[in-house]
Amino acid sequence: MTETGSIQNMLDKMARSGWRITDQRKTMASIFAGADGYLSPKDVYDQMRVKYPGVSFDTVYRNLRMLSEMGVLEQFYFLEGGLKFRASCSSHHHHHLICTNCEKTLTFDFCPMEQLNRLPGNYKIMNHRFEIYGICEECQS
Repeated sequence: MTETGSIQNMLDKMARSGWRITDQRKTMASIFAGADGYLSPKDVYDQMRVKYPGVSFDTVYRNLRMLSEMGVLEQFYFLEGGLKFRASCSSHHHHHLICTNCEKTLTFDFCPMEQLNRLPGNYKIMNHRFEIYGICEECQS
């Protein structure tokens, strides 16, 4: 998907969720569409401040969380780097192998949920995520 297509996809998801598509939200979508990897809330805030000097960190963080909840962004927690986000890769169901050193991410289609026959409680599963953290081959050498 092109960067422009990725931006439009993010904006379409926001609109379907009832969000007004403001210039700031277009800028945030553009930041993630152009990012090669993960961005911390501070990374996004620093980039947003270039165009919007008065934007608050709380506003940026609140938008990141809401975009994550609606599936526009994926959030990951790195032990050393804390919470980071990236544009959602929702073209098909998959999971992630994430290098804790360089943050390189590989996707895999195997879904461990298919192996779970019984879960505790009477939950209706609405969604799930599965990530495996480790050290990639390049970082091991």
